[in-house]
Amino acid sequence: MGKRKSTAKPPPKKRMDKLDTVFCCPFCNHGSSVECRIDMKNLIGEASCRICLESFSTTVNALTEPIDIYSEWIDECERVNNPEDDGA
Repeated sequence: MGKRKSTAKPPPKKRMDKLDTVFCCPFCNHGSSVECRIDMKNLIGEASCRICLESFSTTVNALTEPIDIYSEWIDECERVNNPEDDGA
């Protein structure tokens, strides 16, 4: 008589780390003052600082996270501060 095969347990699911939703302001450098909000109904994402009241808004899609909005804001600040790199 043969031995029955035991069923293997499935591997445990890996936990995804939570992404930040509050960030450091690029203008006043105040930590945890920038809050990102996503309005999926109007497809608009907004990042705004509670201290210096600076804000940035951009279009979003279904995969956009708050870190994406903040990263676009930082990229736009760098692009504005370095106009000689745009081309020509």
